[in-house]
Amino acid sequence: MAVSIERDVVYGKGGGRELRCDVYRPAASAHRSAVLMVHGGSWIRGDKSVMREQIDCLVSRGYVCVAPEYRFLQDAPWPAQIHDVKAAMRWLRANAQRLNVDAEKIAVLGNSAGAYLALMLAATPGVAEFEGYGGNAGVNTQVAACVAVYPPVLFYTGSARTSGAVPAAGLMGEGASDAAALAASATTYARKDFPPTFLQHGTGDKVVPVTASLRMYEALAKVRARVDLHLYAEQPHGWARTPQWVEHTMAEAWVFLDRYVANPAAWVAADG
Repeated sequence: MAVSIERDVVYGKGGGRELRCDVYRPAASAHRSAVLMVHGGSWIRGDKSVMREQIDCLVSRGYVCVAPEYRFLQDAPWPAQIHDVKAAMRWLRANAQRLNVDAEKIAVLGNSAGAYLALMLAATPGVAEFEGYGGNAGVNTQVAACVAVYPPVLFYTGSARTSGAVPAAGLMGEGASDAAALAASATTYARKDFPPTFLQHGTGDKVVPVTASLRMYEALAKVRARVDLHLYAEQPHGWARTPQWVEHTMAEAWVFLDRYVANPAAWVAADG
């Protein structure tokens, strides 16, 4: 499928500088859906261009994809990162008509640290401390669905590790309080109307434990939110973006997005 690419489009501002995104558009889209694609890198590194292989899989199925940059922790402390991702979401919704996107059919997908930001975007629409002032004030930041690939989901302080958690210091520094760690944990916001969420995780992950996705699944399933979880035996952190896996994992993501975003009516019989 033919694709047009707009690179380094300014979507907002953060810390006094312009923030940019890459916009990938299919030649045509019957369902007019979009996905915000958030890269990983421990919130200290990475680049929006690394999402290209996953983006290609979705653009070929008619999705507009927007890959934003966001400020890293060494440049701006938490919660600047979610402020930037929310600014990108507001920009995408504000420009939906120009991009031939239905403003109610915008999902988010992220890998690792980006998957955490994707979950927090899904979890906290309208939560003031996470919204920021990056641009397009007043545009809502709700998402239609979330795909989170090996995501951190909750944080712990001190030496007593909670099942599925990663150290809060990695996001908020050594002085992170218990209250701040709780507020930054995606599991805190589990509720019945949480956007439909698809979790993918390898059981061999030594960076973000597979129990992270298990805890997120349990939190959402407990409140009867719509959540799918796929575990992949022995796969390490980062496996989903490798050449032998990217098409397979994104095909599964496409089924999920088709079911809950692009074409839900086609799946009613299967759901019912």
